[in-house]
Amino acid sequence: MESRGKGQGKEDAKGESEMPGIIVGVDGSVYSRHALEWAIGEAAIRGAPLTVLTVPEGSTGFWDPSAYPSLKDPSLVERAAKEAQAETDHALDSLGPGPRPSSVTVRVATGTPADELVHAARDADMIVVGCRGAGGFKKLLMGSVTVHVTHHARCPVVVIPADCT
Repeated sequence: MESRGKGQGKEDAKGESEMPGIIVGVDGSVYSRHALEWAIGEAAIRGAPLTVLTVPEGSTGFWDPSAYPSLKDPSLVERAAKEAQAETDHALDSLGPGPRPSSVTVRVATGTPADELVHAARDADMIVVGCRGAGGFKKLLMGSVTVHVTHHARCPVVVIPADCT
């Protein structure tokens, strides 16, 4: 369910090039909101498609993924999708006149946020994340998801700093 547009990247069945676009991870934190706003602006400048990816909190357990019932709870996935869509719509509405991303898709994945972001961005032009997320370790310079993505992504990673305004 990833958004694709014409540009550089893979070729489709007609032999035309497709641009994978920009992936941005959101989790409802102020840091991910800054990342979303930056990614929308960058996708608009490039005329690239944007995929907004969210992973519901607690969608897997560290030791035992089956220990968390949320994978089987469609209401959690639906709520995450609605929240991510509302945040995306708000950011797009505040953009004002001017260029816009060629398309914007909001996608919900279940799993660990770091792995899902890396997987979603495997063919992307770029992945954008906030320096920290909704986790509880506020004194860290970068959150664990951000660190994982910067170490494992196959595309350029943009980390939006905490003091971004």
